Amino acid sequence: MQTNKAFRSYDLGQTLLLPPDLNDWLPEDHLARFVADTLASIDLSAFLADYEDGRGLAAYHPQMMLSVLVYGYCTGVRSSRKLATACQEHVAFRFLSANAMPRHTTFANFRRRHFAAMESLFVEIFQLCREAGLVHLGHVAIDGSKFQANAGRHRAVSWERLEERERYYRTMSKELMEQAELQDATEDGEWGEDGDGSCLPAGLKRAQDRLARLAEAKAALKARARERCTQEREKKQKRLDEIAEQERQTGKKFCGRRPSLPDPEQAEPKNTDQYSFSDPDARLMPDGATKSFAFAYNAQIAADGSSGVIVGTVLTHHANDRHQLIPTLENLASLNHGKLPQIVSADNGYYKEDLLTDKRLDGVDLYIPPNKPGKKSPMPNPAEGGGDHLPPDKPRSPSETMRQKLQTPKGKDVYKMRKAYAEPVFGIIKAAMGFRTFSLRGRAKVAGEWGLVTAAYNLRKLFRNQGSMVMT
Repeated sequence: MQTNKAFRSYDLGQTLLLPPDLNDWLPEDHLARFVADTLASIDLSAFLADYEDGRGLAAYHPQMMLSVLVYGYCTGVRSSRKLATACQEHVAFRFLSANAMPRHTTFANFRRRHFAAMESLFVEIFQLCREAGLVHLGHVAIDGSKFQANAGRHRAVSWERLEERERYYRTMSKELMEQAELQDATEDGEWGEDGDGSCLPAGLKRAQDRLARLAEAKAALKARARERCTQEREKKQKRLDEIAEQERQTGKKFCGRRPSLPDPEQAEPKNTDQYSFSDPDARLMPDGATKSFAFAYNAQIAADGSSGVIVGTVLTHHANDRHQLIPTLENLASLNHGKLPQIVSADNGYYKEDLLTDKRLDGVDLYIPPNKPGKKSPMPNPAEGGGDHLPPDKPRSPSETMRQKLQTPKGKDVYKMRKAYAEPVFGIIKAAMGFRTFSLRGRAKVAGEWGLVTAAYNLRKLFRNQGSMVMT
């Protein structure tokens, strides 16, 4: 069809007169450029240390591999196959890889090989955030969220099922052993005792291998049962100490039932306790969003209220948040030369009376409700000497003091900002960055991958705040 309209030249077969320049491929303010420039400025010695042996073929430079990985985690491309495809088809990834096209196995092996160094990457990026003036430690909000492990439910087994399968394979092993002995006797009669006609039946070897794996799973579940029993014993011992103190102060014998101390060595797993053969370190946890159970890890973060930067993080396989506030703040302090935030807020899942008197939190203004939002707080009854009318010889308990504190105008203003500071962090990681499931298995490797995720998150914050950064 003929037309009088003028068009720009379009010829897919046109060869370039000059070699292409990678710097012409992306705009100046593109995130990929920022990732490349940032990783070029940080210390990568933890990654380079694994390449001291000079033997073998030339490897891809860790800076290039890390640039592609970090940008992939920033934009929701984490699969090693998708990363390899992106290095062929996506301009930003081709820019970061300098037009190299590593295979998907190269990305997978790099991620597995350097999982320990990935945690140091979070520290390096955090230092840049602090130098850029994005870390103030005024009001820090702490929160946790569950991220699915790379472990399916079909590869898990309960304690009750373990017992059944162990009995089954022991019976099978015994029967196969008897068959093997009978076969040996027959073959000895044919070839003599020194003959080479006997061998271990394949079925017996499989049964013994499975018995070994079942024994390993049972040992892990028993260890968890002992750990759970130890925590319960500590809780009951604390209650006994309180009773003894009460008797000492009142001079009267306690009338109620005293808790009995369980013996951790005698603890047995529950029939419903689950063990995952895919990732033994993962635990079955409830998903707050879907209300379903899945093998997961519990990621804890401390978010700086002024910028949203992650200033401390811990990854645990414990579903409950109650014991995670101190470890998270200790990680924060280790990154900030021992300095703790002025104000810390967290939801009621973190509340323990011990926290309010813990010497490690001296100087920290805590805002943690003892009760769930919307739940009636058991406030002291003024008619019984509670509330503002407590007699001088009957001071408020730490929980009562915290409730009163949260009811003050300042307490309400501080605590209402907790959601605005902490929860968007997980919203961005799960929705914008698309990270919901770990790719690696085992707590150590998963912790390394979480370091990569949090580093990518803080890098995005650095990128978004370039205009307001004040380098120190």
